Amino acid sequence: MVTLLARWCIKQYRDTDNPAVRLAYGVLCGAVGIGLNLLLFVGKFIAGSIAGSIAITADAFNNLSDAGSSLITLIGFRLASQKPDPEHPFGHGRFEYISGLIVSLAILLMGLELLRSSVDKILHPEPVEFSLLAVGILVASILVKVYMAAYNRGIGKRIDSAAMRATAMDSLSDCVATAVVLLSMLVSRWTQLMIDGWCGLAVAVFILIAGVRAAKETIGPLLGQPPEPALVARIERLVLAQPPVIGVHDLIVHDYGPGRCMVSLHAEVPASGNIIEMHDMIDNIERELRETLGCNAIIHMDPIETDDALTNETRRKISELIKVIDERITIHDFRMVTGPTHTNVIFDVVVPYRFRLSDEELRRDVQRLVRSLDGNYYAVIEIDQAYTPQS
Repeated sequence: MVTLLARWCIKQYRDTDNPAVRLAYGVLCGAVGIGLNLLLFVGKFIAGSIAGSIAITADAFNNLSDAGSSLITLIGFRLASQKPDPEHPFGHGRFEYISGLIVSLAILLMGLELLRSSVDKILHPEPVEFSLLAVGILVASILVKVYMAAYNRGIGKRIDSAAMRATAMDSLSDCVATAVVLLSMLVSRWTQLMIDGWCGLAVAVFILIAGVRAAKETIGPLLGQPPEPALVARIERLVLAQPPVIGVHDLIVHDYGPGRCMVSLHAEVPASGNIIEMHDMIDNIERELRETLGCNAIIHMDPIETDDALTNETRRKISELIKVIDERITIHDFRMVTGPTHTNVIFDVVVPYRFRLSDEELRRDVQRLVRSLDGNYYAVIEIDQAYTPQS
């Protein structure tokens, strides 16, 4: 249904990189979610009243909160689509993450409330009345929620929306919750066991787990998580495809919301090259990153010595030598300063986060390895953290 509506209501519905198309998808899915959840709330509330089941009634109010979550998602997409302004020069894209976080908090609050009511039902059990109408409503609810989870997950993946993925997780948790409620009703019908409260407790735990997972997915980009390795690889391939560029380092990707990112990096170029031509080449790379990946880029040129055979060979030896410490370590900004008694080799060492050695321990080990080379070398190094995933 949602796919059909998208084809009818959204122009260029296949162009999901277009901010206007993303907004249209968010509004459409939010509106459909509000309508379906309100229908489920009414049906389950009636079923819970007929059966006298705390689990069914709690599940009904869970759907009412889902309608509110869909409204929040819709509002989040609207706010995220606002253009940059003087107070927010990078746009408002992170509103989408914020709306996803609010949905996650709503899931957690509903889980806690269901946990409280379920414990009360365990302590004061009451029989649940069997009703074919209630069973039919619950079965229909499960089918509707499976559908909602599927379309939210599919479209969330298509437009890369954390908020919609959180909504999909919420719908999936509702599926399991309603299935457990249905099970408790059937068990009560054919046995004398009063497990309504215990089933509500199981549902509450499942909802809380789903809420924590959804919150983690939205908090990550708000705090500043590493970019996807695939994006990093594409950026590096694009930059290195230009013949004058020898290497890339200090790559940082700033995420300001889906489809809104800024990239900064250092591109190593031959020190002997024509600075005007290389500057023009860097401008072309920045333009290509913007047009190909939708990233605004700032590239710093790092001139390095490429014509001196000794410098090149020493750089190669040291790069291989420090792999003894850890295969993930890389170096950049390598240069040599020769004096009357020794030669300083100056470079930056890039290590992953939570590296097993402290900076001082690593500096000592690198200096020891460099001194083992023939030529009386002394290492002067700076230690950098990797801002992008390393293999």
